[in-house]
Amino acid sequence: MDDEDGYFGEQTAATYDESEGEMFRPGAVNAAADFLAELAGDGRALELGIGTGRIALPLAARGVPVHGIDLSRAMVRRLRAKPGGGADDIGVTIGDFATTRVDGEFSLAYLVFNTIMNLTSQDAQVDCFRNVAAHLAPGGRFVVEVVVPELRKLPPGQTAVPFRMTPTRWAYDLYDVATQAMSSNYIEVEDGRGSFRSIPFRYVWPAELDLMARIAGLRLRERWEDWGREPFTNESGRHVSVWEKPA
Repeated sequence: MDDEDGYFGEQTAATYDESEGEMFRPGAVNAAADFLAELAGDGRALELGIGTGRIALPLAARGVPVHGIDLSRAMVRRLRAKPGGGADDIGVTIGDFATTRVDGEFSLAYLVFNTIMNLTSQDAQVDCFRNVAAHLAPGGRFVVEVVVPELRKLPPGQTAVPFRMTPTRWAYDLYDVATQAMSSNYIEVEDGRGSFRSIPFRYVWPAELDLMARIAGLRLRERWEDWGREPFTNESGRHVSVWEKPA
């Protein structure tokens, strides 16, 4: 772990935007930006974990003023180097998004691509909801995109779920069902040398998030499987949930 930038330091930031994952494809990015722009309306948006601006930049291009919070200076440097990512275009506050405050009110706050799980304790996740509620204007919305925990893939006695297997790269998640702690682990072999990286998370259930929202004074408005508003079902592997601060 990088002491300054947490688990998203220079090594991760340098290649983050090179991912070929679904989340970087134009269709997925545009669907998320359209969804969020509709909810933001004429107000401001606060992104928790803004990173390199994967969602913030297209959202700002739709005319929504965006401010971000992020712990990683290395990730934010990548945002700043992109067109439309300058300090005059998108404000960024460096800090822990569970507790860091910024000035003003927002009509929308959002956490995408499992970033809520970067808070590795239940207390921190509850603090995040409270922090969001303090930033939202009456009637404002909080959006979270996160996976449904994949415990159905774990047979008795097994704690690991592999999700990438190539001749030179292996990746797997480790689960502790007693504490809801998990980690994503990456092994890579290049030029005969191996490297290992592990990032800790805390998985969280939809109903648990709803209770966190209630503690913060928010109420569930809608829940979908994805940004295209496909219905959330028993078989959904993730969800996009929207909570609202009462007007």
